[in-house]
Amino acid sequence: MNTKENGADQPLPLAGVKVIELGTLIAGPYAASLLAQFGAEVIKIESPGDGDPLRNWRKLHEGTSLWWYSQSRNKKSITVNLKDARGQEIVRELVKEADIIIENFRPGTLERWGLGWSDLSALNPGLIMVRVSGFGQSGPYKDRPGFAAIAESMGGLRYLAGYPDRPPVRVGVSIGDTLASLYGVIGALLAMHHHKVNGGTGQFIDVALYEAVFGVMESLIPEYSAFEHIRERSGASLPGIAPSNTYPCKDGRYVIIAGNSDSIYKRLMNAIGRNDLADDPRLARNDGRVQFTDLLDGAIAGWTTQHDLDYVLAVLEEAAVPSGRIYTAADIHADPHYQARGMIEAHGLPNGDQVDFPGIVPKLSATPGRTRWLGPRLGEHTDEVLASLGYDADARAGMHEQGIV
Repeated sequence: MNTKENGADQPLPLAGVKVIELGTLIAGPYAASLLAQFGAEVIKIESPGDGDPLRNWRKLHEGTSLWWYSQSRNKKSITVNLKDARGQEIVRELVKEADIIIENFRPGTLERWGLGWSDLSALNPGLIMVRVSGFGQSGPYKDRPGFAAIAESMGGLRYLAGYPDRPPVRVGVSIGDTLASLYGVIGALLAMHHHKVNGGTGQFIDVALYEAVFGVMESLIPEYSAFEHIRERSGASLPGIAPSNTYPCKDGRYVIIAGNSDSIYKRLMNAIGRNDLADDPRLARNDGRVQFTDLLDGAIAGWTTQHDLDYVLAVLEEAAVPSGRIYTAADIHADPHYQARGMIEAHGLPNGDQVDFPGIVPKLSATPGRTRWLGPRLGEHTDEVLASLGYDADARAGMHEQGIV
């Protein structure tokens, strides 16, 4: 693919947008990461000495988290003591030139430091402020500490995760944080469009972790409101849609098969040699099939358990039935489709080791995002950013000595 085709000779779509990131770990920083991937100048403010705890989470490479290198790509790191009045003044100076500020402190924290919405918007009326918290900036729970695990529970997701005869389980990633990040980015871009295109003022976006989860819970509440139906855990099946489940194969592996639509269902049954089920008028539509879910799952499993996974997938692909293996990290890393789509990127770590990282999502045809550098060293850009604000060398040295930065 040449540079014109992949957009490498084009400016990134958020070039010229300045983002200030206040916060740690996942929800706020991941939102800023998405903006940085598409060209925004993201200045991440960290505490002197220790920085974002994510630097030390999960697998470390020579003392630094690989997760950090991935999530903090394209960001500039500066260290500022936000509890010091002189550090707070640095933030105010940065905000005067910023388009977006992202924070995920507990509500009221920034206000105590004189860095709340009313303080900062007075300095920059066009400012957009993304505020991510467990329960939002208002309401009776606003002062409670909130993490993704709590949000996933309160939002309704945890209750549905797992099997009906076992306690609820978690998804293997911090999905509540990620969903909040996505809503934060959507809100920021909506607000920026309103400000820059519609001539509107700046505004703040109030993202609650539990609401980000609740927002993707499909028909959970309408079904309860209309029928007092409480959706329950269903393991690997998809309640109300049949057949759609995980099935064992002869070699001990599993296949996901989604025969969701009427035409796909018929092709599936014909492919596994169950023409009788394909032609049964009771099963022609989904509302009929859901009454016979166990029958259909038994028929499909009866076929899959006779064959190895690769054979099952080949037959179903030939029949145009949506199906797939359950991927491990090794499967993802080796998959040619991931490679062809640029979803595995090799980058050099500070010691020169090459490590693969996830590619950028989504794919823009003319101005795709890209990784310009991996997560920075703690405070790597402090002097550069302070100099841009007019602090001379002596002033910067004094700030370092006094622990302000």
